Amino acid sequence: MGARAAALLVLADGRFPAGGHAHSGGAEAAVKAGRITDAASLAAFCRGRLHTTGLTSAGLAAAAAHGHDPYALDAAADARTPSPALRGAARKLGRQMMRAARATWPCRELDALAAAFPRGAHQPVVLGVTARAAGLGPEDAAHCVAYETVSGPATAAVRLLSLDPFQATAVLARLAPEMDQVAERAVAAACLGIDALPAASAPLLDITAEQHATWPVRLFAS
Repeated sequence: MGARAAALLVLADGRFPAGGHAHSGGAEAAVKAGRITDAASLAAFCRGRLHTTGLTSAGLAAAAAHGHDPYALDAAADARTPSPALRGAARKLGRQMMRAARATWPCRELDALAAAFPRGAHQPVVLGVTARAAGLGPEDAAHCVAYETVSGPATAAVRLLSLDPFQATAVLARLAPEMDQVAERAVAAACLGIDALPAASAPLLDITAEQHATWPVRLFAS
């Protein structure tokens, strides 16, 4: 249990070199639009993201960690990501996570996935396969995704708004029970197969992602 817990901490650590620090999870566009202005509006944004795209991504990661076909899961991720900008971001993040994962937990499954998707598989799928390589299970993979779904925007808001980092951390702590709920739902769906995976969406995030991709100057890649 000790080694498994340590591996989970490494994978979930924001300093794991998987590229997430360069992405705001839609927070940059939301700040510019005036939808995130303080800790309360950040909490509302993170909650919405957690129960939509977060749930969908957690299901994909849990399914990959469960051992479902990662190639079919990548196609399922594509179908659940209508925004070309977000598909591109997910594959870039997947490629960066793959580099970090293969250096940290080398295995044939990661090598095969990297060879099949030289431009990157969807990040949740790579994360799930990485979890398997690290000796972790579907629950661990789902919890990692649930956490990064909200921690990314929270960290970005600190930089974008000069928000008090103590307030941003408090937002994450208050969302912890909901992160657990989302992870549990994702794992339950993953056990039933790919066709049962969540397909919750956030159309406003898709729209603003396309707008954000056209900005000539921006702090974050997405």
